[in-house]
Amino acid sequence: MNVMTANAMVAGPVNAMTVDVEDYFQVSAFESYIPRERWDQLPQRVERNTHRILDLFAAQGVKATFFTLGWVAERHPALIQRIVAEGHELASHGYAHIRVTQQTPAQFREDVTRTKALLEDLGGVAVQGYRAASYSIGASNLWALAELEQAGYRYSSSIYPIRHDLYGMPEAPRFAFRPVNAPTLWEVPITTVIVFGQTLPCGGGGFFRLWPYALSRWALRRVNQADQQSGIFYFHPWEIDPDQPRQPGINFKTRLRHYLNLSRMERRLQALLRDFRWDRMDRVFLTEGGAA
Repeated sequence: MNVMTANAMVAGPVNAMTVDVEDYFQVSAFESYIPRERWDQLPQRVERNTHRILDLFAAQGVKATFFTLGWVAERHPALIQRIVAEGHELASHGYAHIRVTQQTPAQFREDVTRTKALLEDLGGVAVQGYRAASYSIGASNLWALAELEQAGYRYSSSIYPIRHDLYGMPEAPRFAFRPVNAPTLWEVPITTVIVFGQTLPCGGGGFFRLWPYALSRWALRRVNQADQQSGIFYFHPWEIDPDQPRQPGINFKTRLRHYLNLSRMERRLQALLRDFRWDRMDRVFLTEGGAA
């Protein structure tokens, strides 16, 4: 049975597959250990890992959205060109993975405008989507959504409607909505599932590596079937790279979150690609039958 026939047999809504294109040393959890001035001195693995992801997607016939750092795009323009050439959506992850909570409105405006222009120049396509570093848009800085609208973005995927020690806006809607202060923009929150009245994460990242795959599959199917909604899955290129350099001196919580089950991630991802229907963010949420 070929890939396209197999995918057509998977029931339920089409979900959005997304990749946050950043290197292992650029994660927010390493900010206090690895200053940005050292980034160019460290072994870069993001290009190799992202090519591997593109190979996996090609083998399964999956198209995805790549939320890409401007810093990465500048250094690896051929990677950007492959993403676009193979039919994936190119979107913005900001320039240098600075959380929105650490920026003034003026700094944020310059960041998202600069990165959009850079990606469009390298990719030769319009950039419509944005994802904040570490889901750092929440109740305290919703002004950022208005800035994104003004900068010409059509959607954001920057709010995680859960309680978490590093991010989250539990009172936010669980599914795509138009912000009051940015009425032409869609905010598409990361996917969650309701279990015994509690909102739990099921959109990927560290939670996907922590939970058994069967539980993650059940949660996304519940969103598709019970909520009748498309879900979003996200992960990072470094998550399929168990051989990445280990950072010394990091605390136990950070070490656990970053390195847990990296050796199992690629196998779980392959199962996820087979078990659900996937497409790009713009085609799931900005086209007829989607959010818009």
